[in-house]
Formats: sequence, structure tokens, C-alpha cells
Amino acid sequence: MDNFRKLKTNQKRQSSVDGFFSSSSSSRRPTSSYNPAFRTRTPAGGHVGQFRATSGFHPTQAPVTTAPSDRRLPQRSPHGQMALNMPPAAPARHGKKSKHRVKAWSKVAMKTFVGLIITGVLVGGYITGKAYLKARQIFKGGTAGAAALQENVDPTKLNGEGDGRINIMLLGKGGEGHTAPDLTDTILIASVDPVHNEAAILSVPRDLYVRSKGSSMKINAVYATAKGNVLGGKKIPNQTAEAEKAGFGAIEQVVEDTMGIPVHYYVMIDFNGFKKAIDTVGGIDINVTSATSLYEVLSIDGRRYTLDVKPGQEHFDGFRALAYSRSRMASARGDFDRGARQRLVLIALKEKVFSMGTFGNPLKINQLINDFSTNMQSNLSTQEVLRLYDIGKNIDASKVTSVGLADPPNNFVTTGNIGGQSVVVPRAGTDDFSEIKNYVRNALKDGFIRNENATIAVYNGTNTGGLAGSKATDLRSYGYNISVVADAPTKNYTKTILVDLRKGEKKYTKNYLEKRLGTTAVNAMPDNTISPGSADFVIILGMDAQ
Repeated sequence: MDNFRKLKTNQKRQSSVDGFFSSSSSSRRPTSSYNPAFRTRTPAGGHVGQFRATSGFHPTQAPVTTAPSDRRLPQRSPHGQMALNMPPAAPARHGKKSKHRVKAWSKVAMKTFVGLIITGVLVGGYITGKAYLKARQIFKGGTAGAAALQENVDPTKLNGEGDGRINIMLLGKGGEGHTAPDLTDTILIASVDPVHNEAAILSVPRDLYVRSKGSSMKINAVYATAKGNVLGGKKIPNQTAEAEKAGFGAIEQVVEDTMGIPVHYYVMIDFNGFKKAIDTVGGIDINVTSATSLYEVLSIDGRRYTLDVKPGQEHFDGFRALAYSRSRMASARGDFDRGARQRLVLIALKEKVFSMGTFGNPLKINQLINDFSTNMQSNLSTQEVLRLYDIGKNIDASKVTSVGLADPPNNFVTTGNIGGQSVVVPRAGTDDFSEIKNYVRNALKDGFIRNENATIAVYNGTNTGGLAGSKATDLRSYGYNISVVADAPTKNYTKTILVDLRKGEKKYTKNYLEKRLGTTAVNAMPDNTISPGSADFVIILGMDAQ
């Protein structure tokens, strides 16, 4: 991103491994720019760089040996007496060493110090360099990009409401070796609000009945169907990338159409990568409630497994976490309860990955990258990942909310049967996602709209009845604060007018409204008989708004 904070060339960075930042007691905040230089230092205790503690490297100290003495063995004198063949004794220098001994020991110390640095650079450089190259294979970047990743965002870079957040679509699939390996049975939206250092995780039911490119299907089949249409049922290596691009594009469009929010990035991971990642960080811990406790006998990967998760603090390794995330038959609400558990697992994994024990250990970073290298796909770039880490480390677990579409009182979906298959549809009616969009947009409210909290007065300047009311309802769905809905004194407005009564003070709201209404804001009211009270913005709808 253009406005990422850049690292000054003369600025030293500590506790940093090839751009992956560890948590430390330092008050310095890591930047988002990748720094290819690997720096080491030798802190007290003789550790090299970040290789310390039980999971790091332990430098072996060589045994201390004494320098050979200048004294020779006693020799027999010609007269039969023992004579010591020694140089004349030097005058005593109390509290000082001789110059040649100081010089000799200085050389030894310098050689040792240089040797340790070279060892650290060779070992650390191999690990971090290898991790970076593999990370580049996973996080290739693309044409997508969230403007909210930048600091001091230029309002003109925000295309519309929702761009004040960073929305990442997280997809989970079975992968090779599983039946229907491309079905995305896990669909989550991780939404980050960098303005308020908060985040939310939205579960999209896998059986949600949607339309994609003219066909109706469950949402978990959208990616696989679009990908398969390109391949034509055949595995063609040179077309695989194009097929996957079509798959991601299709499900991204469906999520935007049904949830009403922009999708800036996607991350796809299969079951094998999911298990490995959790095992690499040492497992995860979840405070299980009675609602999220579970008992079920499962068959996973040909293995009979009893999943018994009781209320209280529970530890999960990779296999157990996968079983906990996939199980749904023993749940009262089926897939809806499974979505709630998946959100818990994701939050717990986020806490573990962002802990000092993971990001402070280059070996674990390298292992995580290895876990993901063949099991993950994403259109995030390495710089964007690092910037997300910079933002995410400031978001406490208590600031991560869980959003479901079937959790009372916000239950907007229900189960049904279409064409003999069990599906999930909006309560408002099949294909009517208006209530869902309104709920999701407000639950994942744009950070800039929320921060400025501008009040808006909406007036109908036409003879079309109810126009101001319908426009106000639409604006409320994006989180705008509507203070007045009324008819304008005159009804002859052909063009919609936006009046900025704060003269640019609330620049983000102004930008959004200008783009939504297709007009440029003015600072003066066109009709002095209109009294908008304390409103920050006034909208007078014209014939072009119908």
C-alpha cells in the first residue's frame, strides 16, 4: 500500500526477525515494511539474536583453557643442582596486566565475538530467508487491496461504505484426499476496524441458498462450481490457476451480494494446514460454555474419535480442534452451532499466533510458514500481512465480537427444503437478503462513519411519495445517523443536493455521501426556509434519486 509506514535507513529495530515482529517490552511499534536485513546482537547471557529460551538454539560454550606458561621445566645444572631456566623477573605492576597479554586476550575476544555474529547470521538468515521466500509463495498479492490498511487514509481512496474496515473472507475446505475436496464448508468473514482497534468474525452458513452466475445452489458449492466450470471436470495444470481465480471471484461476489459488505481479501486453508498450524503453536485454549460444550463420536480421516468437550477451560491440539470445528450432528442447531464454535477456535488461534511465544520465536515462524506453504492460498501480499499483524497485535480478545445470522434475537435465517435438499434461507424470503444486509452492515459498521458519527437530514425535493423515507432507510443500513426525514418546501429539484454544514470537518462521511449520491457537496443551503436543526449534512433529493 502506498502509505505504509517506511523504516528509516538509520533506524535500528530490535526483536525483529526478517520483518516478523515479536512482542516485547519495548515501546517501539513495528512498521509494516519488510526489512530484508537480518540483525543480530548478543544480549546479556550470551544468546544470539532471538535464539533463546527452551525453544530456541543454545550456543555451546567451549571449555576455558589456560595459555601455555612461559616457564620451562627445571633443568639440571652442570654442577648437579636444579636450576630454573627462566627469564629475569619483570618488575611488579600491581593491578595491571602486561601490554602483550592484554593485546592477546583482545584478539581472542574479538574473534569469538565475530564468530558468534557470523554463526547467528548464517543460521538466522537461513531460517528467516527461507520463511520469507515461502511466505512470498503463499501471499502473492493481487489487484485487491483495503485502503483501511493505510495510516491517515486519504478519503478519496475509500470507494464506499465498508471500506473503513478490512474484510477478509476465510474459507476452509477438505482438500486432497477428501470427498468433494473443493466444497468450502467453512465460510467466515474476519472484519477488522483499525480506527477503534476492534474486530468481528461473521459466520456464513454453508447451506445458505444463493444465486451465482444465474444458477441457484448452496453457498459452499459456489467456489467448486466456478472452478469446475473452467476445468471442465479435468485436471489441467496450466488452467488450474485460472480456475481457482474464477472460484474465488465467484464466492467473493456472492458474499458481497448477500451480506452487503465489501470483501477485500480471501484466505483458503484445507483441513491438513489447519491441524498443523494449531499443533505448531502448541495448541489453543478455549473457555467452553454449556452452549459450546459437545459430545459426539466421529469418524475423521478413517479414524473413530470420541469428542468430549466439557464446560470450562479446555485445551485443543490440531486434531481435536478440527473435530470441534467440523462436528454438527450432535448440536441442537446443527450448522449454526458449528459456526459459533468455529468463531471461538479462530479467536483462540489468533491469540496464540499473536503471542510472544510464537512471533518471538523464528523457528515457530518458519514452521508456521511451512505448514501453510502447501495448504493455503491468499491474495494478501507479504506487506499487507505484516501490516495486519501491526494492527492485530493491538486488538485484545475482548475486542473481538462474534456475529451469527441465527443467534437470537438476531436470527435472520431459517432452514428449509428446496429440490429435496436441506438449505438455509433468509426469514424475509428466499433471495431476500435485505434484513441480513442491514444487520451485517451495522454489526460491522464502517470505522470512519462510526468515528465521525455525523447527523444527516434527508428531504424529498420531488413529488415521488416516500422517497426520503426509503433513502433514509438505505442510509441507516450503512450505519448513518439520520436525524430528520421530511419533505422539502419545494418539489422542483432535478438534481440531488448535498450540503456540508461542517465545511469539510467530517471528511470521511462527506466522501462517502458524495460517491453514494453522485454529487459534490456545497457549503450553503439552497433554501433558507429549510431548518435542519443540528444536522451535519443535509440531503435534498432530486429527480435523479428516483
